[in-house]
Amino acid sequence: MSWIGREALTDKPEISEEEVKGALDRASAQVVRNLDPFTEKFPKAYSVNGFYEATENVDWTTGFWTGEIWLAYEHTGDERLRRAGEIQMDSFLDRIKRRVEVETHDLGFLYSPSCVAGYKLTGSQTGREAALAAVEALIGRFHEKGRFIQAWGPLDAPDNYRLIIDSLLNLPLLYWATEETGDGRFSDIAEKHIHSTLSNVVRPDYSTWHTFFFDRETGAPDHGATCQGYRDGSAWARGQAWGIYGTAIGYRYTKRAAYIPLFAGVADYFLAHLPEDLVPFWDLSFGDGDDQPRDSSSASIAACGMLEMAKYLDGERSAYYRGIAKKLIKALADHYAVTDPALSNGLVLHSTYSNHSPYNTCDHYGVDECNIWGDYFYMEALTRLYKDWEMYW
Repeated sequence: MSWIGREALTDKPEISEEEVKGALDRASAQVVRNLDPFTEKFPKAYSVNGFYEATENVDWTTGFWTGEIWLAYEHTGDERLRRAGEIQMDSFLDRIKRRVEVETHDLGFLYSPSCVAGYKLTGSQTGREAALAAVEALIGRFHEKGRFIQAWGPLDAPDNYRLIIDSLLNLPLLYWATEETGDGRFSDIAEKHIHSTLSNVVRPDYSTWHTFFFDRETGAPDHGATCQGYRDGSAWARGQAWGIYGTAIGYRYTKRAAYIPLFAGVADYFLAHLPEDLVPFWDLSFGDGDDQPRDSSSASIAACGMLEMAKYLDGERSAYYRGIAKKLIKALADHYAVTDPALSNGLVLHSTYSNHSPYNTCDHYGVDECNIWGDYFYMEALTRLYKDWEMYW
C-alpha cells in the first residue's frame, strides 16, 4: 500500500470556477431527472448497479435527497424543485408525528437538509414544525451521565451506552432550534455533546474512533471501537471525514480555540492517507496497491468541512484548506461524477456504505456504488465553491 503524502498535494490541480458551475449544472439536471420517481418517495440509501431504487421515508438517509432538491432549487430556481421539496417536508412532518424510525441520533441528518433548509429558503411553516418536533425527539436521547446523545438503540440498552463520530453533524439542528426559539436547552445539550465527542473520539495521532462507549453508572469514558471501519484502531475514512466537518461545525458554534488545532490534526491525518487520485479507500489503512473499494463520499464530506473551517482561519491557512477542498472536488468531478444518466441515476460513483471485514461487525452492502449522502455533500461542496452559501447545518 502507499499514500500520496501531504507534500505531493501541491502538484494536484484545483477545480476552476467554470468547472464548478458545469459540475453543479450537471448535478442539478440529474436531480430534476429524478423527481418523477423520488418526489412522493425517496431514493434508497445506496444504489444497486448504479441505480437508486425507491423507498418510503423510513431510513436515516432520506433527508439528504431532499437536501439535493433544495441545493438544485437554489442553483436553478426551478419551481418543480420547490414543489417537490414541499411535498417531501409534508412527509417528514408525518414521519415525526407518527414517530416512524426516529429512535436515533440521526434526526439532524434527516431534518436539517430537508426541513430546516426548506424553512430557511421558503419560510415553510411545515418545515419549521417538523424540525422543531425532531429537536424534541433528539434531546430525549441525551444522557447527563457522560453528557452525550446516544447514537441508536433503546435508551436502557446496557450494551449501547455510546456515541458515534457521525453525531457531530446532527447537532446543528439543536443550535438552529435555540436560534429560532430562544430556548437555550437545545444549544446547551449540543455543546455538551460536542465536547464529550471531541474529547474522546480523537486519538493522540489524530485518527478517530467510529464509536465510543461510556460507563452507564458513572458516565466515565470507557473505550472506543468500530462498527464501520476495517478494525478497532484503524481510521474509517468516512468517520475521519465526519471528524473534519464535525470539528469545523463545533468551532462555528462554540468558538472554542482548542478546536482549531484539533481540526488541523484530524484533517492532516486524512490528507496524509490519500491515494494518488485523492479519493480515499473506505478505510485509511488502505492505499494504492490494495484491492479494496473506495469511499468517494468521504472526499466530499471532508471538502465541505475544510471549506467551512476556512471561513474562520487567517489568510494563509484559509487559502490552504480551501485549495485542498478544490483539489478533492476536482478529483471527484473529473473521475467519479456521473456524466451519463443512462449509466446511473446518482451523482458520484465508487462510494462505500458498509463493508464487512474479519474485524468489524457491520453488514456488507452499498459497496462500490453511489450513496445518497455522498451525492448530497458533493453538491454542497460545489455550492460552497460557487457562491457564498448559507449552511443548512
